[in-house]
Amino acid sequence: MLTKGDDYPLHQTPEPIAYAGTDRNFYDRYFFNGYNPDGSDFFALAFGVYPHLNIADAHFSALRGTTQHCLHASRVLHMERMDLRVGPIRIEIVEPLRRLRLHVEGEGVAAELLFEGRAFPVEEPRFTHRIGPRSFMDYTRLTQNGRWTGWIEVDGERRVLSPDAVGTRDRSWGVRPIGAADPQPLAPPVRPSFFWLWSPLNFRGFSVFFHVNADNHGRPWNTRAVLCPDGAAPEDMLHCEHPRMEVRWLEGSRHAEHAVLHADFPGRPIEVAFHPLAKFQMRGIGYVGASWPHGAYKGELAVAREDFSVADADAAEVPNLHIQAPCRVTLREACGPDCEGVGVLEQLVLGAYAPFGFT
Repeated sequence: MLTKGDDYPLHQTPEPIAYAGTDRNFYDRYFFNGYNPDGSDFFALAFGVYPHLNIADAHFSALRGTTQHCLHASRVLHMERMDLRVGPIRIEIVEPLRRLRLHVEGEGVAAELLFEGRAFPVEEPRFTHRIGPRSFMDYTRLTQNGRWTGWIEVDGERRVLSPDAVGTRDRSWGVRPIGAADPQPLAPPVRPSFFWLWSPLNFRGFSVFFHVNADNHGRPWNTRAVLCPDGAAPEDMLHCEHPRMEVRWLEGSRHAEHAVLHADFPGRPIEVAFHPLAKFQMRGIGYVGASWPHGAYKGELAVAREDFSVADADAAEVPNLHIQAPCRVTLREACGPDCEGVGVLEQLVLGAYAPFGFT
């Protein structure tokens, strides 16, 4: 099965690009978020390709006030992985690893947005996690902060982004659960549990990145913090392999009221305080509990609009656990004055987590 990708030197196996190994859960995904410096006009886009399911899907969602306006699209891939369009949503790679453009137009939602990276992307440690003998996740991800230009329109109301609008993109590929659930669960059954915090932060002249995946006893199985000056190449970045995040949770929820990151970068230990400004529900772009989940078969081409109130979402229900919170952040270090910035604290705490008493 030859496709457009076979005319590029991209091959990793002796087979055509259409075939991605043997695991049916292989995926290839783009993610973007963006917001004004005060956290307003938050938006996100997810675009996934699932070669062994022969499906591609895309989701765009804009938060205005407390209402999240979402556009979902899914199509049959036809094994062509170089076509980055799903119905009304398209990604254009203007300059690889530096500039990408998003085009959205359908169901009353439209956007023209250009992302320009602030530095070379950060390659995170490979995410490999097993539950018993079964591989649950095995993937690579790059993350990059950037600046946005462009506009978003919802039902005829167009808003141009602030000249200082910022955000983050990531690219990940590998294996993670997608599409329909496995018909034969692990024996003996295991209670689902997942702890994830991710925080890309934008300051004047530099970025800070943090993430942690931990088991239900609080033992990290993947974590890292990176300090990345604007224009940095990989060798210019500072790494901390054992960062620590303190979180105070909102009463009756698994969403942060306040958080503090501690990262001892070589010669430059820092502390960052987080003050959440809003909530963006990740189900609006296909994540946990979504009505349009990643990798679901919807037919040759399907497109739908979905609007919902974030304020009315019950924080205790599973579909509402996974959020990104735009935050005002304050960085403190011994060698200089405090720095004010803006960023995101993504949160997904599912099942038991002993350090915080979650059961």
